[in-house]
Amino acid sequence: MKTKLAALFFLCLAVCAAQPRLEAERQARIASRGLRGAVAAGTDFAADAAMRLFYIGGNAVDAGVAATLAAAIVEYSHYGFGGECPILIRSSGGEVFSIAGVGPMPKLATPEFFRNRRLHSWELRTREDGGLQHLVPAAGVLPALVPGMVDAVLLALKELGTRSVAEVLLPSVELADGTPLDETRARYIRQYQSFMKRFPETARVFLPHGELPQTGAVLQQRELAMTLRGMIAAETEALRAGMGRAAAIEAVRDYFYRGEVARRIDAFSRANEGLLRYEDMAGFRLKLEQPATTTYRGYTVHKPGFWSQGPVMLQTLNILEGYDLKGMRHNSADYVHHLAEAMKLSFADRDAYYADPAFVNVPAERLLSKEYAAERRALIGLQASAEFQPGQLGGQQPMHPVRWRVAKTEIADDAPSKDTTCVVTVDKDGLVFSATPSGAWLPAVVAGETGILLTQRAQSFYLIPGHPNELAGGKRPRITLSPTLVTKAGRPWLALSTPGGDNQDQALLQVLLNALEFDMNAQAAVETARIQTRHLVSSFDTHAMNPADLLLDERLSDETAKDLSGRGHQVQRRARTASGSAPVLIRVLPNGVIEAGADPYGYRVARAW
Repeated sequence: MKTKLAALFFLCLAVCAAQPRLEAERQARIASRGLRGAVAAGTDFAADAAMRLFYIGGNAVDAGVAATLAAAIVEYSHYGFGGECPILIRSSGGEVFSIAGVGPMPKLATPEFFRNRRLHSWELRTREDGGLQHLVPAAGVLPALVPGMVDAVLLALKELGTRSVAEVLLPSVELADGTPLDETRARYIRQYQSFMKRFPETARVFLPHGELPQTGAVLQQRELAMTLRGMIAAETEALRAGMGRAAAIEAVRDYFYRGEVARRIDAFSRANEGLLRYEDMAGFRLKLEQPATTTYRGYTVHKPGFWSQGPVMLQTLNILEGYDLKGMRHNSADYVHHLAEAMKLSFADRDAYYADPAFVNVPAERLLSKEYAAERRALIGLQASAEFQPGQLGGQQPMHPVRWRVAKTEIADDAPSKDTTCVVTVDKDGLVFSATPSGAWLPAVVAGETGILLTQRAQSFYLIPGHPNELAGGKRPRITLSPTLVTKAGRPWLALSTPGGDNQDQALLQVLLNALEFDMNAQAAVETARIQTRHLVSSFDTHAMNPADLLLDERLSDETAKDLSGRGHQVQRRARTASGSAPVLIRVLPNGVIEAGADPYGYRVARAW
């Protein structure tokens, strides 16, 4: 009997040894690596535009501007020519600059106008039962701001680029003349065709001859191509008149903001009961600014200012710096819990205090201090919080919108969270360009003969009397767009960006930690499983709120999900292809190699040379 048992034991060992070992899921892609330059963007068309500039000797800013402009032509489901584009740039000399890239609300706008106006059913993309009572439309002409992207890229090109407007615009002109329709764009046009039919100029572009275009059809944007050629002609005429490069770029800017384009947008807005006027366009001008920054374990993290949600990442990093994240293990229940609770605290401050610094006094120094982070860290316990907890700053009760919530409401998964794109470029000289272009996404309105889609960004304002982010004429809404740039000892290290609305800084935080704490390469960092909380005030539509909400990637274990549920998190699972973000990242290695990664589950693209 003992002999039979022994034989059976050794037979089991042999069978087990013969079984293949289960290996960790391999990367869907390999990182792109080069020595001269790299781009990571939302489509092949945008990446190709960047590479064309690299190939003719352009630097990272030239390439980034070309990619941003091309994306405005082909990624109209997520971003259009009349949208926004916050940019961070590290110069070859080591300075880091921020360009806001968001225009103001027309000066005719008042909060009383919108509080007293009844919304049409088609003016909200996601109709919800609760959220806030008074709302700015999420679609149509009324939520249009002054277009910010064009001034942002022209400023970047003039101050830190080397090539001409004609060179960076050429790929966009070709794309506007005709581009094959992919599945994503065809789906958006199909989804919003009834909206487009309300505006003949929009239907003329996206429903040619009154028909729904199918995947593979060639979409032409003739009016927009004419506008682009007009911009190039303005530069050409200025150069012929003896102007220098910078003055010629200013001539292009004048053509757009003080010339024919501005007048046509004014005429369209007036004819369609909009508020945007020529004077709003002519009075708008961006400048190079200092970014918001913090340090984290020896690295300096740069973000846009408090007119964006960018400082949310900085506040969260300050809180997390007090924990041994590596010791918690990546994506363990303990790790996810602390990430989620820290982010919830930072978003509570965002929703109570962040706004246009030109209109309100944002307590920026206090919000970004390490001392304040330690106070916030002390609020994190073993259980998930279901409360919105902004800090007490300035001796007054925080104006968090939860006090004005009509009813509990949920943020739908199909709410506008991906209607943004991303462009990051880096070159061999250490020049870094990180941008988050967005706005003027479908459903958007084409501004007459300009062919330009107008943004709907004014929906990110609140109509709460006295709130820092209350709508006002000439004011910028607090936006979600949030590129990231990281340096170490002044040298470039990481640049990253993503679509995702309120999820942007959540996703980017995790991607950054993947690289910094867990030494993942650029590709692994962007495609590894992420989490998201919607325990915040949505920046869109009805400004809904989901207390204690936590979304987990399907790749996190059932045991982790069960543990987090036991801590009070309202856990939901979702596919890796529905993460609510699609990040890209470029990393500069110590030996000068430029390494780019792009989320394959969000159809992102990375190239290197």
